[in-house]
Amino acid sequence: MEILWFLLALCLLAAVAGPYLLRRRGGIRQVAPGSPDAADPDTYGFARQEELDIRMPGPDQDLLDVLDVVQGTQEWRAASQLLSGTPKEGEVRWQRVQAFAGAASLELAQRPGAGGAWLRKWRAESPKDAGGAAVHAEFLVQQAWRSSTVGTDDFRIILEEARTVVGEAALLAPGDPVPYLVELAAARGLGYSHEEFDQLWAKIIDRAPAHMGAHIAALHFWCEKWHGSREEADRFATAAAARAPQGSLLAALPLFALYEHLPEVNMVRSFYQSQSVTMAVEGALFAVHAARPDDPMLAHVRHLLVLFLVRMERWSEAMNQFVRIDGHVGALPWSESSDPAAEYTVYRALAVAGYEANGGSPATLPR
Repeated sequence: MEILWFLLALCLLAAVAGPYLLRRRGGIRQVAPGSPDAADPDTYGFARQEELDIRMPGPDQDLLDVLDVVQGTQEWRAASQLLSGTPKEGEVRWQRVQAFAGAASLELAQRPGAGGAWLRKWRAESPKDAGGAAVHAEFLVQQAWRSSTVGTDDFRIILEEARTVVGEAALLAPGDPVPYLVELAAARGLGYSHEEFDQLWAKIIDRAPAHMGAHIAALHFWCEKWHGSREEADRFATAAAARAPQGSLLAALPLFALYEHLPEVNMVRSFYQSQSVTMAVEGALFAVHAARPDDPMLAHVRHLLVLFLVRMERWSEAMNQFVRIDGHVGALPWSESSDPAAEYTVYRALAVAGYEANGGSPATLPR
């Protein structure tokens, strides 16, 4: 029966997406933009590939409205007002800072020298605006990782500038953990020692001890390709999950740690049936069920769950997650692909095929 499922998946991908490659984390890729879905997405209420929003993991209409205004008028004040009204202690402020910085970075890439002018005006006209400083720092970090070769002088110069702006942002908003979250991303490239990381992490934990976004960012630091090892990352994630408050999505952190250390290429089905994977997935599912429906990090966990559930051939559970996240793909694992919408669409197609081959249909899918 396993061979039949494998052949079915191959036929599906051959008809829909053409040749594909398996790689670390993202898994299936090289899908031509605009390729049709395996099944008509309208049948399940799914968005078509070209309709998927690659900017955010889930809906944030206030942010979308402000982005439209800022990018349409190149005026920054609406962004400043939105961040000023966003609580410092929650996850949403961090996500919005990332989104504004990402929008400016994308504009600059599309229109070198001219794109992102609203961010430059924001900093020039209101240098004491804490939100503007945080967005500027995050913009610099994103620019370093996206447009510079890691380890070069240019890369380090940009990150050093980001660290300087982080200091400005932290002084302007003493209780805000976001500037230090930005510094976490810079720390990887600047070669922070464990002692320097511990000092930085203490500042974050003092301000937001259960901040899921902060813990995910910290995992990047502990990843063996930076300064730590798999064992250190696993210990960090397990400890955070163990002390997580009731209803906290920190219980899903071991799944993110596992994702950070997936083998470069893994086509062995038994790996996804292993105890370590099963335990991490079950922990994440528990966290999702226990979390508040409006938890801003819920979509992040659901997106990563989809990758593992599809690879584990748990089709029905994967479909249950797809109906809750569909429409947005701005999260791991898709965000690490050169074409997030295409990669997401292929995983969704596999889930539909497996679900229907096991007797599922749009009528039997819980909403």
